[in-house]
Amino acid sequence: MKLKATDIGLMASASDVIFDALREAIAQGDIKEGEALRQDHIAKMFNVSRIPVREALTRLEEQGLVTTQRYRGAVVSRLSIEEVEELFEFRALVEPEVLRRSIARISPESLDRAAAFAAAFATEPDTARWGELNRRFHYALYEDSGRPYYLQTINAALDRVDRYSRVQLVQTDGMRRARLEHEGILQAAIARDADKAASLTRDHILGAGRSLIDFLRQTRSSEADGKEK
Repeated sequence: MKLKATDIGLMASASDVIFDALREAIAQGDIKEGEALRQDHIAKMFNVSRIPVREALTRLEEQGLVTTQRYRGAVVSRLSIEEVEELFEFRALVEPEVLRRSIARISPESLDRAAAFAAAFATEPDTARWGELNRRFHYALYEDSGRPYYLQTINAALDRVDRYSRVQLVQTDGMRRARLEHEGILQAAIARDADKAASLTRDHILGAGRSLIDFLRQTRSSEADGKEK
């Protein structure tokens, strides 16, 4: 199992640290879908008892990143095509409205951060960082919305699809398209054109969703064909 681990045996927030580490590893694809998460192994890696590990796995299950299977325990969830489609439909409904609210009060500092993340995303050679930079770009534009619950829900949705989206960006022309679309959204935000920024964001999310779904259908069909042979 590839996982960043630290000795946190004396830390009060052990379950939080384990939760964040596991969530990041799942999002980055370091822990694969279907892989079992052994409580005793994780507890040993972090030098803690199994109690904070169990708490972290419970939180991951609540977010849909982990499922509990009979005889196997906690395993990394595999999203169905229908679940991916629903998540992107949800994002396309919520995120444009959050951006619209944010632009009404967005600060120059937030716009500067968004521009910096857009530039970093466009030039980053390390594919493992694309998902993080993409999220930071959008969050910089959303954070002045004054809607913390919306932002929390958006982050939870992104957690569930990040591992798939990163692979899709690498394997398709998604990166080139995302760069151009980020620039359009950013310029609309700088111009304080909330309607245009919201519309571009909706198209951006739905387009990425369609591309990811097409990619997953193709790869899973190939996997199924390979198993039959």
